[in-house]
Amino acid sequence: MRVLVPFAAETPKTRLESVLTPAEREVLSRAMLADVLCAIVGAGHEPRIVSTVPLDLEEFDLPGEVAASVSGTVDDRPLTDAVNARLPGSECRGRADDVPDAVAVVMADLALATPDALERLLTTSADIAIAPGRGGGTNALVVRHPDFRVDYHGASYLDHREIARNVGAGLETVDSFRLATDIDEPTDLVEVLVHGLETNRAPARLRAFGFELDDRDGRVDIVRDESVPTK
Repeated sequence: MRVLVPFAAETPKTRLESVLTPAEREVLSRAMLADVLCAIVGAGHEPRIVSTVPLDLEEFDLPGEVAASVSGTVDDRPLTDAVNARLPGSECRGRADDVPDAVAVVMADLALATPDALERLLTTSADIAIAPGRGGGTNALVVRHPDFRVDYHGASYLDHREIARNVGAGLETVDSFRLATDIDEPTDLVEVLVHGLETNRAPARLRAFGFELDDRDGRVDIVRDESVPTK
């Protein structure tokens, strides 16, 4: 199985601009990508980054085992087009980016992903297996059916269920808190600090930026130490 990790390298995480500078958003997005790569390798797979621009993987300073398992390719097309070109049965078969019989797609901002959570998804035998995100998105999926194509616009989880039915593909939904939590909004940063693994980079980066948890008002939120300079 090939495991693709799409990564939009330019102006990442714009919905976090109210709390993070452009440089900080870039640092956090790359930290989350590194965490996702480590989780995929921990689940026994070799991830391939599909980036909108060339990446120097040495800059990520990945652990040796992870670095040896990661590859990358560049595709500046929109997410839907870039993924569909690499799914089973696509017209891309036979080109340099040859398409295997099963392809998984894992988003690069799943900062809470763990090997166990990914293994639950990647070991399913369904034609299509989907780990939906909060709000109706598709955070990760496995495609084995040659006629299935993704459409990441809007409530893509609902769209993907309908597409699977239309092509006669068996569908399994994988209910996972860790895979359902993608980091897009400022409130999502709470989840990174609460549930991120101690060995993960994303929580460490947020703490280095001066963020900490605040539960003084009866619910957990984040605050930033103003004495820590922004990047």
